[in-house]
Amino acid sequence: MAKHGTRREPGRAVVTTVSRLCAAMESIAPLHAAADWDNVGLLIGDASWPVRRLLLTIDLMPSVLDEAVVGRCDAIVAYHPPIFRGVKSLRPERASQEGVAAAALSERIAVYSPHTALDAAPGGTNDTLAALAGISGAAPFTPARDPLQRCKLVTFVPENDLERVAAALFEAGAGRIGDYSHCSFRLQGQGTFLGGPETNPAIGRRGCLERVAETRLEVLFDRRTTSVVIDALRRSHPYEEPAFDIYSLDAAPLASLGQGRMGEFARPTSVAALARSLARQIGVNGVSIVGSPGARVRRGFVCVGAAGSLPFEIPGVSLGEGDVVITGEIRHHDALQYARSGTAAIALGHWASERPVLQPLASRLRGLLKGLSIIVSRRDLDPFRILTS
Repeated sequence: MAKHGTRREPGRAVVTTVSRLCAAMESIAPLHAAADWDNVGLLIGDASWPVRRLLLTIDLMPSVLDEAVVGRCDAIVAYHPPIFRGVKSLRPERASQEGVAAAALSERIAVYSPHTALDAAPGGTNDTLAALAGISGAAPFTPARDPLQRCKLVTFVPENDLERVAAALFEAGAGRIGDYSHCSFRLQGQGTFLGGPETNPAIGRRGCLERVAETRLEVLFDRRTTSVVIDALRRSHPYEEPAFDIYSLDAAPLASLGQGRMGEFARPTSVAALARSLARQIGVNGVSIVGSPGARVRRGFVCVGAAGSLPFEIPGVSLGEGDVVITGEIRHHDALQYARSGTAAIALGHWASERPVLQPLASRLRGLLKGLSIIVSRRDLDPFRILTS
């Protein structure tokens, strides 16, 4: 097989880089939301490599890598990480998961894996499956917490200098909330001061009580940038001794970010009707259920892949009749737990429960990385086959 780097058309423009792809993926699926045991992010490749064509897949199998090579793709987003445990050797032998990863590297194809970060993300795997199931107002089982050590800076600025000080704070990284920058709160008021004999006030005279129209300016910032933000304030503020306060903020739950999804169905349905509808939408020939096919369900709990006992561990929530767990695969003992509690369950297949996210993910990446050619793999297949008698 020809090396990947030898098959480029001359003069073709570079649309983006691996670094930009990583930034786009992390804006969609923040890596801090991934499970502690997971291995997510850029697993293969260099951040400076150019990316013209991107392939999306659930699993990086040899056939998928061949598809990427033939399609002249520079990068692959593989939902499941091809490198998971400790690796003792890297040889491009395609009989092993690590060998396929080594083969991708030898072809100079970068590989990024979001896995449980995409499970937790708004619009990710769990949200996609919840929408297909008809669950409205889906919320995570347990919301993730904001990992940033946030602080609030409060200072007071004369009105004529307000925009200069605010601009300096924004340039120092303050005022960011999620995907928004230049965030601040402003409230007009009056400040007073009396300068001592050794002062040189920017407004008024020493020894005189001054009253100045000021604006209370509030911005959030990351605690790790405290010295940079304070330095920006002192350099831009007109006063010799600008007054300011810094408040530490507790990390708050992020309502839209977290593992699993739960909510009520827009219309109550039966287990059989729901199972058939999901099977039809995701394109599988059959699914497994726990409970009576005719049981009516009002509330759904979605966890792609394998839910295990996780739905029973949601704080303040008790599962029972009228509830259904929608997942990929169910172990025998977990199925018994569902049955004992009267909770219905639907197992769609591990791969089948995750695959629906790829098309929406492609659309979101196209919006973030203009001009990048994005392909959803056609060689990415469920390893299981259903035989009919």
